[in-house]
Amino acid sequence: MTAPQERESADLAAPLDQLLVEAATGPLRRFAPDASTAKFIGKLAANPVATGRELGRLATELGRVVTGDSELKPSRRDRRFVDPAWMVNPFLRRLVQSYLATARTAEELVSVAELGWRDERRMRFLIENLVEASAPSNVPLVNPASAKEAIDTGGASLLRGASTFLRDLRSPPRIPEMVDTSGFTVGGNIAVTPGAVVFRSEVLELIQYRPQTEQVREIPLLFVPPTINKFYAIDLAKGRSLVEYLVGMGQQVFVISWRNPDTRHRDWGMNTYVAAVREAMEAIRRVTGTERLLLTGICAGGIIASITATVLAGKGELDRLAGFSTFVTVLDTTKAGDPAALGSRGIAATAVALSKRRGYLDGRSLAEVFAWLRPGDLIWNYWVNNYLLGKKPPAFDILFWNADTTRMSARLHADFVDIGVENRLSHPGSISVDGVPIDLSTVDVDAYVVAGIADHITPWQNCYLTTQMLGGDSRFVLSTSGHIAALVNPPTNRKATYQVNKKNPPDPQEWLRGATTEHGTWWPDYAGWLGERAGTERPAPTELGGGGLTPLADAPGTYVFDT
Repeated sequence: MTAPQERESADLAAPLDQLLVEAATGPLRRFAPDASTAKFIGKLAANPVATGRELGRLATELGRVVTGDSELKPSRRDRRFVDPAWMVNPFLRRLVQSYLATARTAEELVSVAELGWRDERRMRFLIENLVEASAPSNVPLVNPASAKEAIDTGGASLLRGASTFLRDLRSPPRIPEMVDTSGFTVGGNIAVTPGAVVFRSEVLELIQYRPQTEQVREIPLLFVPPTINKFYAIDLAKGRSLVEYLVGMGQQVFVISWRNPDTRHRDWGMNTYVAAVREAMEAIRRVTGTERLLLTGICAGGIIASITATVLAGKGELDRLAGFSTFVTVLDTTKAGDPAALGSRGIAATAVALSKRRGYLDGRSLAEVFAWLRPGDLIWNYWVNNYLLGKKPPAFDILFWNADTTRMSARLHADFVDIGVENRLSHPGSISVDGVPIDLSTVDVDAYVVAGIADHITPWQNCYLTTQMLGGDSRFVLSTSGHIAALVNPPTNRKATYQVNKKNPPDPQEWLRGATTEHGTWWPDYAGWLGERAGTERPAPTELGGGGLTPLADAPGTYVFDT
């Protein structure tokens, strides 16, 4: 880390962990004027020539709009204004052109202000949200699609929309519903890969998946999912399940399903969850008779898995890992996107106090924060569909999973916030777990690191920095799409690509410049990487469980249904 970066200590906040802060304090706090707003206004006032130039351009363009001489028009990719009426109707055309001109000027003024990184990101976030909210497409009846639907239904669409709006407003997360959940059932058409719970503790259930091949790889794989969502993003549906794919390749697969904590579990912290992962590892050893395994952590589960691996190294047990992987996980939080810029230590302390008072962080609040990170796609798009058009949202498995929220224990919430805000994992020995000072460089086994190029929660550049922190040889894979779509990337996705590079230079942009693009999904690449480290093949077990452990329930288990 450079000296300027060290001085920007307030800028060190993880996207995930700062989102945990926002979930406790509420996302609307972001829209209140603050020190960054004052700096923005001050900078504009101190540079009247450049400020006046931009405002003058706006005035000139608005004059053209009034006289009908403006050539402004929305991008063809802007779904808000695809209806021809926006440009054919003189009133609507002028309305859209005025909106586009004002939005462009607002964005230019942020550049004119020449703010520091943190303040610039805060102002861009605020302005982008205000611009999205003020779009004429969000106004009932002004939106031509809304007007047409109201006429066609005799006003019933507006009545349905108003009823839906009032229903959504009554309870968290108080955002438009993003998915029609009626067509999905966990264990019915979601999370259906055959398997069984072979170990259960107060904290987790361990699912062993039934082999689908006559021979299986000797060394099993354990997935550690995030504690802020249900595990089945990796077992989403037939043909879209990473678990199903890997089992079909002969890989023995185990997955942790975390318990949904409540007030009784307020004291479950990082020590609790690391100990639980180690218990799961011991259960896998008993079931398979194999001392070693491959360990993979996903998002927040990647932080837990990384700390677990470091604890193993500190206790002289790292030889139990045949390989280590992280998916969409940020361990070094330096300048990690918008949520980092929006955070502060004072707000973090308030967030921790609020969750401590209740005993947990409500997952519905976190869903609200996630949505406001991409308001155009996740708020206003559904605002128009649900409220202005009076329609149901689409049925989409990823959004169904996203809506199936969980809670986070107060102690773990505090631990995650502390790790992120202080960027502790990038400072060896900054924290200790189970008596072991955490130094990720001691994890010197081979690693496989996956990120999504469009990820707005765990920026790929920060995910890449994991390759510089671990002590072994790392393979970094940059997938298409965002946070979860980057993982739900089956071979049937013909548009899929991923990028790889044999070298891992310190700078992620340098890595990207030297990367090559591979067509298809990264799943076969990952299966191949696992196969090289999973030992020899042996006959697949005919029964699940073993070593004194017997099946307790069919997959997806019982904890996944906790509400």
